[in-house]
Amino acid sequence: MLETFREHSKGWLAKLILAFITVPFALWGIDSYLHNAGSNVAVAKVNGKSVTVQEFGNAMQDMRNQLQASGKTDPAMLDDPAVKQSVLNKLIVTRLMGDEVQRSKLTISDEQLGKYIMGMQEFQQGGKFSQELYDSILSQNHLTPSQFEARMRASLLSQTARDSIAAAANISRSASDNILKVEFQQREVSVADLKADDFLGQTKVDDAAIQAYYDKNKDKFRTPEQVKIEYVLLSANNFVPSMQVTEDEVKKYYDENASKFQGDEQRRASHILISFGGKTDAASKKEARTKAESVLAEVRKNPKKFAELAKKYSQDPGSADKGGDLGLFGRGMMVKPFEDAVYSMSPGAISDLVESDFGYHIIQLTEIKGQGQSFDEVKANIRGELMYQKALAKFAEQAETFSNMVYEQSDSLQPVVKKFGVPSQTSQWMSREDASKFFKNDKLVNAIFSDEAIKEKRNTEAIEAAPNTLVSARVLEYKPAAARSFAEVKSAIEAYLKHEQAMSLASKKSAEMIATLKQGKDVEGLNWIPPVVIDRRNAQGLTDEVMRKAFTINADKLPAYDVVDRKNIGFSIIKVSRVDSAIPTEEADRNAASIEVLSALSEEYVSAYLASLKNKASITINKQALSAGAP
Repeated sequence: MLETFREHSKGWLAKLILAFITVPFALWGIDSYLHNAGSNVAVAKVNGKSVTVQEFGNAMQDMRNQLQASGKTDPAMLDDPAVKQSVLNKLIVTRLMGDEVQRSKLTISDEQLGKYIMGMQEFQQGGKFSQELYDSILSQNHLTPSQFEARMRASLLSQTARDSIAAAANISRSASDNILKVEFQQREVSVADLKADDFLGQTKVDDAAIQAYYDKNKDKFRTPEQVKIEYVLLSANNFVPSMQVTEDEVKKYYDENASKFQGDEQRRASHILISFGGKTDAASKKEARTKAESVLAEVRKNPKKFAELAKKYSQDPGSADKGGDLGLFGRGMMVKPFEDAVYSMSPGAISDLVESDFGYHIIQLTEIKGQGQSFDEVKANIRGELMYQKALAKFAEQAETFSNMVYEQSDSLQPVVKKFGVPSQTSQWMSREDASKFFKNDKLVNAIFSDEAIKEKRNTEAIEAAPNTLVSARVLEYKPAAARSFAEVKSAIEAYLKHEQAMSLASKKSAEMIATLKQGKDVEGLNWIPPVVIDRRNAQGLTDEVMRKAFTINADKLPAYDVVDRKNIGFSIIKVSRVDSAIPTEEADRNAASIEVLSALSEEYVSAYLASLKNKASITINKQALSAGAP
C-alpha cells in the first residue's frame, strides 16, 4: 500500500497539484477561490451550481504565482490540459466539501478562529502576533477583517471535515506489522538479459512484406507540416545596456541595504556622549558642541585614557561606567550617523564629533569581528542589479505598446523593430516539434501553426515565452504535411520489421527458458549478474521494471523465476533465490513506520471519501471553457 501511495505521489504534476492545494490554504483558504466571480460563464456545474470562468481564472492565476515563487516560471506549463483539469478538480471538490460542511452543520467558534489566526506564521513578528502586520497584509490584499475571517472560517471547516475522515482510519498492530513485513522485505535477486539484437541474424524480411507494411501504414510516413518564421523578441534584457545608474544611486543602495552586505561582520566600539540635555535649540546644541570639542581635544592628546575620560565625561548612563564600551553590534543596531561613522573607521581610530538625535559622540573603534563586503567590493554588482531593475520597469512600461503594435499592425513586424530597436530573426524550416524544442512554449507554437498565422500571414499575439520576455512571430513560408515515398522509407521499414521479428524470437526463447528453469533444470547461455539483495528503497542498480516484477514474483517455492518485457530492447529473466521479511527492531523506528502506514491509510480514506462525493454529485464540465481558460 505504501509503495502504491508513493508511486502516485511522485512526479512534477502530483507535486504541483499538492502545492496548489496547500499553499493558498495557509493564508487565504480554499474558499477564496469561490468569491468575487465576475462572469456567469460556467466552466463546470456542481449540483446545479456554477464554477465560473472567473473563479477558474483566479485559481489559475494563483497557480501561476506559486510557480513563479518556486522558480518554475515557464508559462506554457499552465497550458497543460492536465494542470487545468487538476485546478478545476480542486474547485469542484471545494464546492462538494462546502455542501457537506453545511449538511453536517459543522461550526468553528470565534475563539477557535481567533486562536488559529493569531498563530498563523504570516502574522508573526518577533515570535508574537502583530496586529499592525495583520492589518497591513489584509490591506495589501484588499480584504476587510470580516471578509478574511469568513474565508478562514470556511477553510477551517473544510479542513475539519477532511481531518474527521482521516481520523477514522485505524489499523491493528498485527495488521500494521504484516504490512511492514511486506514493506521492509528483502529479496536476493539475479538477472539475465536476452537482447533482441542478438536474434537479428535469424530474421528475414522480403520486399513484399516491406511494401505491404508501407501500403497499410502510409499515414505513419509523412513529413510534418513546416514553417519558416520571422520573429521579434522584446525582453527586459533589451533595455539593460541603455540604463544609466549614477555613483550616488549605487552608494545609496549600499547604504540602505547595508545589512545584505554585512556577512558575519560585527564591530565593537566605545563612545563618549555629550548630550543636548533634552533640548534642540541652537544655543543648547552650540553649548554641547563646545564641550564635546574640548573633550575630543583631551582624548586626542591621550587616546589610551579613552575609558577613563568616558567615565568622567560621558552622559550615556548605559555605557559610561563601562568606559564607554558598547559591546559587539552589527548593522542596523545603532542610529544611522553613529553606524556610518563606526563602519568607516579602522580599529584604534578616534572619530571626529558625530551628531545624532542624542547629542555629540566621540567614538573609538576597538574591534572588528567577522567579515563583510565593502562598497568597492560590491558596487559593480549593485550597479548591474540597479540597471536590471530599471530595465524591468522600462519593460513593464513598453510591454503593452509592443503587444498593441503587433496586433494593430498585424501584417508586419517591422513597426516594432523600428519602434524598439530590436532585431527581427528568421528561422530555418521547422516542424511543430522543432518549434517546441526551440521556443519551449506550447502557446507560442500553437499560435505559429494556427490558421490565422499560416493562411492570413498575420503576426501572432505577443506571448510571454519566458519571464519578462514577449515574442511575436510571423509565418513567411509554409509546407503542408506530405507523404514520403516508398524508396525513402524502405530501409527504415525493413529494420523495423526485422526488429519486430527479433523481439518475437526473444520472447519465445525467454518463455522456453523460464519453463526449463521452473522445472529445476539449468539453462545454458544465460549470463546471470551477481546476486544483489534489494528492498523497496534500495534497487542496487536494477531498473524500475525489474524491481516491480521482483517483488510480485510468487516466492513460496525458491528459487522463483519470471520475465520482464523491456519493450524494444528485449527481455530480462529474474531469479529470486532468498526472501527475508523483517520489520524494524528498534521501537522508535517501528513506531515511525507504523505512523507512515496509518498516514497512507488516512490518505486513502480521504481520497475514497472525496471520490464518493463526486460519484454522488451531478457534475458537468464545459470542455470548451476549460480549454480556453480565463479571459
